[in-house]
Amino acid sequence: MSSSLINSAMSGLGAAQAALNTVSNNISNYNVTGYTRQTTVLSQSQSTFGAGGWIGNGVQVSGVQREYDAFITNQLRAAQTQSSGLNTQYQQMSKIDNILSGTTNTLATTMQSFFSGLQTLVSNSEDPAARQALLGNANGLVNQFKVTDQYLRDQDKQVNTAIQSSVEQINNYASQIANLNNQISRLTGVGAGAAPNDLLDQRDQLVSELNQIVGVEVSVQDGGTYNVSIANGLSLVQGDKANKLAAVASSADPSRTTVAYVDPVSGTKEIPENQLSSGTLGGMLTFRSQDLDSARNRLGQLALTFADSINQQHGKGVDAGDPPEAGGDFFSIGGPTAWGNANNVAKDTSLKVSMTNSSEVQASDYKVTYDGKDWQVTRLADNKQFEATLSTDGKSMNFDGLKLDISGTAPSKNDSFIVKPVSDAVVNMGVLITDESKLALAGDPNGGTGNTSGGASDNRNAQAMLDLQSGKLVNGNKSFNDAYASLVSDVGNKTSTLKVTSTTQNNVVTQLSNQQQSISGVNLDEEYGNLQRFQQYYLANAQVLQTASTLFDALLSIR
Repeated sequence: MSSSLINSAMSGLGAAQAALNTVSNNISNYNVTGYTRQTTVLSQSQSTFGAGGWIGNGVQVSGVQREYDAFITNQLRAAQTQSSGLNTQYQQMSKIDNILSGTTNTLATTMQSFFSGLQTLVSNSEDPAARQALLGNANGLVNQFKVTDQYLRDQDKQVNTAIQSSVEQINNYASQIANLNNQISRLTGVGAGAAPNDLLDQRDQLVSELNQIVGVEVSVQDGGTYNVSIANGLSLVQGDKANKLAAVASSADPSRTTVAYVDPVSGTKEIPENQLSSGTLGGMLTFRSQDLDSARNRLGQLALTFADSINQQHGKGVDAGDPPEAGGDFFSIGGPTAWGNANNVAKDTSLKVSMTNSSEVQASDYKVTYDGKDWQVTRLADNKQFEATLSTDGKSMNFDGLKLDISGTAPSKNDSFIVKPVSDAVVNMGVLITDESKLALAGDPNGGTGNTSGGASDNRNAQAMLDLQSGKLVNGNKSFNDAYASLVSDVGNKTSTLKVTSTTQNNVVTQLSNQQQSISGVNLDEEYGNLQRFQQYYLANAQVLQTASTLFDALLSIR
C-alpha cells in the first residue's frame, strides 16, 4: 500500500514540477515577441487491476502544448498584410500631399507671378525692367516645376530601392522558414510526435514578418511543416526547400524595378504587379502605379500644355528688336517617348512619338500592343482600351493628341510598347529667351505677325498670352490654375481616404490581435494564479509522500 502511495505521490510531484516549469517559462517569456503561451497537459496513468478492482497509479505528463488557434492566426495575418500595404501607400502619398499643398513657393504662386508679369507688360510693354522681371518669373516657374518633378522622380527611385530591399528580406525569411521546417520535422520525429514549441513560435513569427512584406498563404503539411505561397500560388517555401524572388528591370519599362519569380525549371519570370497587392511591397507597387504615376503625369501634362500654349502664342507676335522679328519658342519642353518591351519578337520595330495637339494630351501612359492585325491601345490611367486610328499607308497612328510613327521591321503578334507622352516634359523644360528685347509682345493676337507698327509699345500679343491664363487648355476643359488645383485636391482627397482606410484596418488588426493574445498571449495575473495553484498541488503531493513514508517506516518497525 505504501509503495502505491509513494508511486502516486512521486507522479504527482513530477506533474506539479512540470506544470511549474511551464508556468515559469510563460512568465519568463512574457515580453518575447511571438511567444505562444504553453500549457502542461496531464492525464491519468494506466490503472492496475488488484484485489479490489482497478486501482489508479497517479498522473502522467502527456505533453506541453501551445495555446494556438490557427483560424484566428490566419485572420490576423490577412488583416496585417492589408494593413501594411495601406500604411505604406498612405505614408508615400502623404509625401506628395505635403509638397503640393504647401502655402508658399508652390506652382500656383509662381504661375500667378508669371501672369502678373504679363499683366504689367500689357500696361507698359516697352519697360525693359518689366520685361526682365517677366523672364525672371518664367525662370522661377520652370524651377518650381523642376523642383516638384524631381521630388516625384526621387520617390520613383526610392520605390525601386524599396523593392530591391523587400525582395532581399523575402528571400532571407523564406530561407529561414525552410530551415526551421527541416528542424521541426526532424525534432518531431525524434520526440515521437512531440513538437518543439520554441521552433514553432520562431517559425510563426518569421511567417508573420514575411506576411507584412508580402501577403502569404500558409498550408500545414504532414509532419507539421509549412508550405508558403505568394501571388496566387507561387511557391515560396515547400518543406525544407525555399524558392527565390529577384528584383529585375521591368521588361516593359527598364527604368523601373519589378519583382520576378526564380523558377528552377523555367527560369526567371516577372510577376504581374497586380498579383502583389498587399504587404509593404504591394503598397509600394500600388502607390507607384496608381498614385505616383498619376501625379507625375498630371504635372507633366500641365507643364506641356502651359509651355506649348505660350510658345504657340509667342510665335504669333513680334519682338522689340530693330528690325522686329517674329517670336520664337518661349520655353523648351521635353517630348514624348516610347519603350519597346524587352520580350518583343521583332526587336527592330520602333515607335517615334510626337505631339499633334497639347490640349488633347492625356495625363497617362499607354500600352500599345500589336494583335497581329491592328494596334490596340490601353490608356493606363483609366485602363480604357481602344483601337488606334492608322494612316492610309499603315505607318503611323493617332490618338489623344499624339502621333506614333512606326518604323523598322514589321511587328510580331503581341509585341508591345509603353508610350509616355509627358513623363519627361518637366525634366527638359527651360526658358529659351535670355534677351528681354526678344519677348514678342507686339503683333496681331489672332495670328498675324506682319503688323509691327506699334513697335516696343505694342502690347497686343502680351494680352493674348495673358488671356491664356483663363483658357480651357489642359485636357481641353481646365485652365492652368484649375488643373493644378484639381491635382492638389485629388492628392489631398486620396491621402485623406488612405488615412481613414489605414486607420480602420489598423483597428481591425488590433481587435484580431487582442483575440489572438487572449488565447496565445501570457497573462501575468493568470500565470501568478497558476503558480500558486501548482505550488499547492506540489505541496499536497509532498504531504502524500510524507504520509506514505510514515506508513512504510511503521511497517519496518514491526518486529
